[in-house]
Amino acid sequence: MLKEKISEDLKKAMREKDEVRVRTLRMVIAAIKNFEVEKMREATDEDVVEVIQREAKKRREAIEEYEKAGREDLAESERAELAVLQEYLPKQLSEEEIRKLALEVIKEVGASSPKDLGKVMKVIMPRVKGRADGKVVNRIVREILQS
Repeated sequence: MLKEKISEDLKKAMREKDEVRVRTLRMVIAAIKNFEVEKMREATDEDVVEVIQREAKKRREAIEEYEKAGREDLAESERAELAVLQEYLPKQLSEEEIRKLALEVIKEVGASSPKDLGKVMKVIMPRVKGRADGKVVNRIVREILQS
């Protein structure tokens, strides 16, 4: 199970004195525990991946904000944590793969204008779940629909 792997990796990181990894994995374990308390059940691997995705999204947003504020030191710290999180996520789709899938879905739902964005997103998001950032998918679908 993914949860056990994360715990084992935390112990290993503590032995190796890898501070970024220790900090990140502790945060992930706490988030998983919060999820389990909230849902009153054991987290499945799918739940754990969802928790990690939420944490990764927080890191990406923080990186964006820190860069806007000119705090490259803080952005770099968030990037290091994001790199650790991405090791536990499924391989991300490339923009080209997303574009190909978007074209298939657009054809499938018969979308023809930017007004159909919602219809397309409703079908495509479950297919890319965990493998692509919603913002990127939205941007690609919007570009295709506008052309």
